[in-house]
Amino acid sequence: MIIYGVALLSACLVVGLFLGELLGSLIGVQANVGGVGIAMLLLILACNLPWFRPLAEGAPSAGIKFWSAMYIPIVVAMAARQNVVAALDGGLLALAAGVAAVIVSFALVPVISRLSKPSVEPSDSMRGVE
Repeated sequence: MIIYGVALLSACLVVGLFLGELLGSLIGVQANVGGVGIAMLLLILACNLPWFRPLAEGAPSAGIKFWSAMYIPIVVAMAARQNVVAALDGGLLALAAGVAAVIVSFALVPVISRLSKPSVEPSDSMRGVE
């Protein structure tokens, strides 16, 4: 059953890479633009759709949890391959886009945390009520 979770993730990756290539060609860049990020967004969407919910629960979820844990190291490794010096030589726009993305990400942390519901209600002893 774990293989179904990995299959869902693989399908999202293939679609995400295709959309990243398509987006790159639409804006005139000969590269994949955000394919891995699109894939992870598709995985999040698929896990919340009723049709795919059986794949995101129980034993199949082990494959999804594994690759979700591996996502950050993979993205860091991909970013390490980037030639930062060449990007900075390309102009100030690359630096401004990176700084803007970081600022927007930090600004959205409180918004996202307000949207999430606590998974466990605090007990009376945790609240200080005896």
